[in-house]
Amino acid sequence: MINISVKDMDGQAHEVQAREGDSLMEALREYEWGVPAICGGLCSCGTCHVYLDPQWQGKFMQADSDEQDLLDEFETTQATSRLSCQLQLTAAHDGLTLTIAPEE
Repeated sequence: MINISVKDMDGQAHEVQAREGDSLMEALREYEWGVPAICGGLCSCGTCHVYLDPQWQGKFMQADSDEQDLLDEFETTQATSRLSCQLQLTAAHDGLTLTIAPEE
């Protein structure tokens, strides 16, 4: 299992586990405090927006143009912003830390 430390939109810390091969969105949408993930992972709504802690930013593939275009539309986008539906988890992501972005 992959251990993930998450700070929700209210600033509360949570520890979750995910399976290798799942998207980060799949791990986070299971919780009341998690991401809404309205489009179900189609990279079309942005409701799974997260901020990766800086040390994790380079451990995922770079955002493709569709993801980046959607992130560019948000006022809350930061340098470490990603859509969790686009992040596939591997064993190398064990210990991942992130914050769920505010809803827009």
